[in-house]
Amino acid sequence: MKLIISFIVTFAAAALGSYFTTPNINTWYASLNKPFFNPPNWIFGPMWSILYILMAVALYLVWKKEYAQQEKSKALILYAIQLTLNTLWSVIFFGMKEPAIALADIAILELVIILTAKSFKKFSPMAGKLLIPYIMWVGFAAILNLSIVVLN
Repeated sequence: MKLIISFIVTFAAAALGSYFTTPNINTWYASLNKPFFNPPNWIFGPMWSILYILMAVALYLVWKKEYAQQEKSKALILYAIQLTLNTLWSVIFFGMKEPAIALADIAILELVIILTAKSFKKFSPMAGKLLIPYIMWVGFAAILNLSIVVLN
């Protein structure tokens, strides 16, 4: 049951972010100046799907561990914060069309993901490792976000 809930929670956040993102891909986002290293749009869906799967599995690996509840609660709260910041980025960048504000969000998001991975590693080394691709992708996304702010 914890595995199913981990996927539901994680993909609910993904769906909410997608709600703000999808309608703006071929309209507002297409009109922005982007850096030469901007990936094609079709990359983002599969990449985020993989990352959300890894996030959900990492959450499950920590949640299922028998551990002091207070310590585990801190790790789960960090996960919830990063998931919220992740969703907020889509709302701010695509929904509000505010790349500069989204840049602040993604910078904080990157830090919280790193803290989450470190916290998860205490409970499950694999859970911490599963968040490494997410850390890398969000770092890349932050550079894209910054480039869009500068170019527009």
